[in-house]
Amino acid sequence: MGFLAPHTDKIYAALRIMTGLLFLQHGLQKIFGLFGGSEAPAFILYGAGGIELVGGLLVAIGLFAGPAAFLSSGTMAAAYFMAHWPAGGSFFPIENKGELAVLYCFAFLLIAAKGSGIWSLDAMRAGDSAS
Repeated sequence: MGFLAPHTDKIYAALRIMTGLLFLQHGLQKIFGLFGGSEAPAFILYGAGGIELVGGLLVAIGLFAGPAAFLSSGTMAAAYFMAHWPAGGSFFPIENKGELAVLYCFAFLLIAAKGSGIWSLDAMRAGDSAS
């Protein structure tokens, strides 16, 4: 057991919140042109951007975080296999600039498996006193 084991729930909550907030910013960039905007086909701007916006928000606030994270994980897997790998000419994320898509994919997969946890609206709705 590691020295941070007593804080596992809080560290996980911080990971969930920060991952959701960072992902939300990608949606804001695509949908509303914030943070420098994004030039991409409409289906990416509004399809992926919508998932990033809504999924990021739901994960950050911990409301239906499991299903939202599962959809977000799949979106990032699709982004990697449909955009990064073909465009980069290499399977390796370090070569095709797909590190962020892969990292988001697996972070969201963990969140989908663990659910909202503490400091979440789901915990509040369930009456969990630890939230």
